[in-house]
Amino acid sequence: MPKIIFIQPTQYESGGKGLCKQKKINLPGLVFPLLAAMTPKRWEIKVLIEVVDEINFDEPCDIVGIGTMGHAIFRGIEIADEFKKRGRTVVMGGYMASMVPQMLLERGIDSVLVGDAEKSWPALLDDFETTGKLKPIYDNPVDDLSGLPIPRYDLLTAKNIGPMLPVQAGRGCPHLCSFCSIACIYRGKYLTRPIDEVMRDIYRVKELGFKRFYLIDDNIVGQPGYLEELVSRIKPLGMKWSSQCSLNLARNERLLRLVAQSGCEILSFGIESITQEGLDKLNKKWVRVSEHEELLRRITAAGIMPSTEMMLGTDSDTVESIKATYDFVMRAKIPIPRFYILTPMPGSELYDEFKKSGRLLHEDYRRYDGTTCVHRPALIEPDVLTEMYWWINSKVFSMPSILKRTVLNPAIVQNAGSHLFALAVNLHYRRYIIKHVTPNIF
Repeated sequence: MPKIIFIQPTQYESGGKGLCKQKKINLPGLVFPLLAAMTPKRWEIKVLIEVVDEINFDEPCDIVGIGTMGHAIFRGIEIADEFKKRGRTVVMGGYMASMVPQMLLERGIDSVLVGDAEKSWPALLDDFETTGKLKPIYDNPVDDLSGLPIPRYDLLTAKNIGPMLPVQAGRGCPHLCSFCSIACIYRGKYLTRPIDEVMRDIYRVKELGFKRFYLIDDNIVGQPGYLEELVSRIKPLGMKWSSQCSLNLARNERLLRLVAQSGCEILSFGIESITQEGLDKLNKKWVRVSEHEELLRRITAAGIMPSTEMMLGTDSDTVESIKATYDFVMRAKIPIPRFYILTPMPGSELYDEFKKSGRLLHEDYRRYDGTTCVHRPALIEPDVLTEMYWWINSKVFSMPSILKRTVLNPAIVQNAGSHLFALAVNLHYRRYIIKHVTPNIF
C-alpha cells in the first residue's frame, strides 16, 4: 500500500534557538484533509502538524508533501532535505511555494504545486503511479470550486485541536494589493463554492460534535449576495462561526446584521495602517483610514468581535505614526490585534517594485519574516522600524493592555465567550512576543 506523509512545518524561535511547539492546534488547516479526500483509497495517508507532532525522518513512505505557510517555508526546506537524503520523493505546495517555485527546485525538491491543487494533485499522483516521474511544476488554476469532496476531518480530530474545524467558502480576492500573496496567485479572481456543498461540510462538522467552525475565505464579503444566502442557511443550525473579510461589510448595515444573527462571533480584518498615503501606494486606496474606528464600532455594535492585521513600514510611517497606531488600537479596544513589518515577498508586485528602485536591503529571504525591516522605508530608518515593531508588540501585549481590550472591554457584555477566547489568544501571542517570534495561531 503506497504511503503519503503530509507535513505542515512549524517555525523557529528567535535566532534559530529551537522549534516553536505547542500542546494543541488551535486553528487546524484544511489543505491536507482536502487533499487526502482527493487521494485514491489505495494510498495510506499520515498528516503531521509539526507544532504538535514529531517527525520520524526514517518512516517508510513513497511521497512526502510539505506545506509552506509564510516563513515556515525555510523549516519546510530543512525537512525536505532530510527526506531527500533518505531517497524519498518530496513535493511542496502552498502560497509561499507558489511564489518562489524555482528556488525550491534549485534546492532539490522533486516537484512544486503552484496555486490551486484540485487539478494538480490528481495529475501528480497519476504521473507518480504510471511513470514514476514528476513534472517539476504543476500549475493548473481552477475556475470552478464545485464538486470538492468532504475533507478528511478524521485526520484532524485524531489530534489535540481547538473548538473549531475549517470549512472553505471562497478563494481569492477581487482586490490587487501590491504586497499581498493572494493577489499574486489569483490576480483579482474570487471564486465561491456552491452553497449546498459548503453547507454539506458544515453539517459534517456538526455531526462530529463541533459547535463552531471557521469559514476559510480570503474575503467573505467579496460577493455580498453569496454571503447573504450563505448566512441565511447557516442561521438555523445554531452554530457559531468565524472568518475574515474587509471592513466593507460594516458599510452594508443589513448584511452585517444578517451575518451577526447567523452566529458569526469573530471576523478578522486587514485594516493595514492608520496612514492613508502609505496604503494608497500599496494599491489599497479602497480602504479609508478615516473610517477605521467607525466601521470597527459598527462591527462591535452588531455583536461581532473584530480581529485586525496591521502593517508597519509603509511610505507614510514614522515613529510618531507607530505610536499613534498603538493609541488607535487601545482607543478602539481591538480584542485581537496583529502586527507585521511590511515585507516585499518574492513574487509580489511590491518586491519587483522595490528591487527595481534599489529599496531592498538584501535578498536573504530567511530574514523576510515580518519582524525585521528588509527594505528602505521613506520616512523611518530600517533599524528604527524594527525597534518600533517590537515596541508596539510589547506595549499591546502587556498585561494591562490585554486585560483592557478583552475582559475589561465593555463589549464583553454582548459577546462574553469570544472575549474570553480573545484573552487566551492574547496570552498565547504574548508568549511568542516574549521570545521575539511573530505571534501566530497554529
